[in-house]
Amino acid sequence: MNYKDLGLSRAVIKKPFDWKGKKIFINEYLPIDAKYDIVMITLQKAFENGIYNPIKLDVFFHLNLVYMYTDIEFSAEDREDEFKLYDEMKSTGFMDEFLKHINPDEYKEMQEDIDNISELRFAYDTTAVSVLRSFIDDLPANAEAAAQIVENFDPDKYQAVVDFAKAANGGRDIK
Repeated sequence: MNYKDLGLSRAVIKKPFDWKGKKIFINEYLPIDAKYDIVMITLQKAFENGIYNPIKLDVFFHLNLVYMYTDIEFSAEDREDEFKLYDEMKSTGFMDEFLKHINPDEYKEMQEDIDNISELRFAYDTTAVSVLRSFIDDLPANAEAAAQIVENFDPDKYQAVVDFAKAANGGRDIK
């Protein structure tokens, strides 16, 4: 039997959610590529100074859920300050009400994926393999900088610096 003969297709089911007299439609199920995007964009935006900032994980995860699950259209201006946007949704009760209407299994699954990936990244980043990979990745940039130094090296200026240091050291050689 061919897969196509099974007649499988993803059902797109949107259920209405009322917010202060406005009808908002929420996807009952998101395809896996959309869930993957929510998880990976959340992790990308929350990574700073070598760690995942838990505040940013919360903000970006929940905003991405609203972006992907609802039919609300956000302008570039709306999304310009995502912390403000999150605060508005959270402080008015919108976020909590919205979360009551999405599939709890999908929510839990994505939250677990974020936790698992962040733990795996931390474990990987602390290994010798990671340190070596970082060194190898940075090597071309460091080699280019070294080449620029060699290319711009002026022996006359170097000798002038050595002579100045020797004079400042009371005429004694610099070691």
